[in-house]
Amino acid sequence: MATSVLQTVLLVLALLLCISSAEYLTVDSFINHSQSYDGGLCVNLVEPCGYTCSEHTIQTKDGFLLGLQRVSSSIVNLELQSAPPVLLLHGLFMGGDAWFMDSAKQSLGFILPDHGFDVWVGNVRGTKWSHGHVSLSERDKDFWDWSWQELALYDLEAMLRYIKSETSSKVFVVGHSQGTIMSLAAFTQPDIADLVEAAALLSPISYLDHITSKFVLNLVQMHLDEALGLLGIHQLNMKSDILTNIIDLACDGHVDCSDMLASITGENCCFNSSRVDFYLEYEPHPSSLKNLKHLFQMIRKGTFARYDYGSLKNVLQYGQTKPPSFDLGQIPESLPIWMAHGGNDALGDVIDVHHTLSELPSKPNVLFLENYGHIDFLLSTRAYEDLYGNMIRFFKSCGMSRSS
Repeated sequence: MATSVLQTVLLVLALLLCISSAEYLTVDSFINHSQSYDGGLCVNLVEPCGYTCSEHTIQTKDGFLLGLQRVSSSIVNLELQSAPPVLLLHGLFMGGDAWFMDSAKQSLGFILPDHGFDVWVGNVRGTKWSHGHVSLSERDKDFWDWSWQELALYDLEAMLRYIKSETSSKVFVVGHSQGTIMSLAAFTQPDIADLVEAAALLSPISYLDHITSKFVLNLVQMHLDEALGLLGIHQLNMKSDILTNIIDLACDGHVDCSDMLASITGENCCFNSSRVDFYLEYEPHPSSLKNLKHLFQMIRKGTFARYDYGSLKNVLQYGQTKPPSFDLGQIPESLPIWMAHGGNDALGDVIDVHHTLSELPSKPNVLFLENYGHIDFLLSTRAYEDLYGNMIRFFKSCGMSRSS
């Protein structure tokens, strides 16, 4: 314990030295999400590829304004209103653009419309394609007072209800990484699960206590979340100078970060490294420190539970000293689930995936790809052949007809 405290103090001192040498925390270092790219996701990434795309804004119960994009294909001879809706949920530090990063024949955001699906692209609070809050500014501490718990119970619910109101249909859900955490947590709530026709989970996560990512484990051991909290940081903007310096500190003498992506996610077999500069035009998106803290709690405690505020505040928040678990056994057995995971995934470890499977009342369809890393499930150049085709067949087996 003493060593951990000392590491935190040293890290804070190092960061304070960084901050004192430059104005890292000025307002200019933060992103104005709603104006990051003129015209929005549709104009920048979808329409130039020949797809029809419309922008939608929805409001969560706690006042956040989220961007949704609706995408359809011109090559499908099918009325949009008769196609089943599919919601795409991105991962941590990503936005809806993650589904359109490669060619039209490789990116799921294009492949699904070409197969007749009515595609809706989700963007959680704080990301560049969402639009702030009804009363809070992004400079306010309270704007960033959320974790994946709120993304599951507020953002995902708002997306599903809006899509159902627009289509009169239950929704197929596709999640990657954080999108699967959101999905699994949300599906334990009967009123949310009732909005879902079926789900496909790429690199599924509900437990994180067996991750092998040396970079992430090093940040956990350094108590990075505590150090940033002591500095009064609430937003995590990975493109800011301060977090760039933190990454340098984490790599220096601790982890070989020459291949940063592999250090975080595991070796990716089929990732198109030639497009990294293009990816970095859009990624990473901001998130909240509280979200990172919640994920680190999962790693430290081996639990899939609500945010842990500490015993006293937990009593005030939840009526008990420990945060309630999200009980995977409460996910309806009747909800069809398809999962794909990889042998090289350093974040969605095989042991943790099997833990998740053991707690589900149903027996999901599972696709295991031995050589796939965490990002391959999103950006593999062979994704259609290796997994998307399988996933689409699963969705079609669940019924292309509309559900009321």
